[in-house]
Amino acid sequence: MGSVFLLSPASTAGKRAAMLMNPGAEFELARRLRNEEVTLGEVFSFLSGLYFRGKLAYARKFAASADNIFVITSNRGLVSPDTAVDLDELREFAGVPIDLEEPRYLRPMSASARELAAGIDPGDRVVLLGSIATKKYVDPLGEVFGERLVFPSEFVGRGDMSRGGLMLRSVLAEKELDYVPVATAVRKGARPPKLEKIRKG
Repeated sequence: MGSVFLLSPASTAGKRAAMLMNPGAEFELARRLRNEEVTLGEVFSFLSGLYFRGKLAYARKFAASADNIFVITSNRGLVSPDTAVDLDELREFAGVPIDLEEPRYLRPMSASARELAAGIDPGDRVVLLGSIATKKYVDPLGEVFGERLVFPSEFVGRGDMSRGGLMLRSVLAEKELDYVPVATAVRKGARPPKLEKIRKG
């Protein structure tokens, strides 16, 4: 059984996005963005910090290949994290809400999911690394993938930062998390104990 990983996006609004898209910003990533020399994965890792960085590191560790990793976007459906992006595209992302009532999000998302489903083996599982407590990802993906759509059971009850830390620890331990089907799982629960600090050295 193979795994395909779907990563929820970082927010393209907020202070970090404003910093990155500031035309006067001189830090390296901002300059590279203006020169169209950055990837979606790099940008979202900067915008989200630990959470997206954990998701991307985890997917790269446990996916059979980079072709099995996709990022959910607000207006382009499922996109490889290695896709080059520019400033205009980030502004377009920011202009489309991730909302099931928004056709600019839902149509490309559903179309990408159907295209992906047609191209993978019937036994492959589709791992959602993102929020399963709301319907904005679960509904369109579940409609296409059904029981094949799974998520890490240890996500339940954790906030974004805790999930990011959990995935980075899994990468260091070289141990994949346990998955359960989204359709039948309990998606909300009590907050689990805090993660132990990562030991250095």
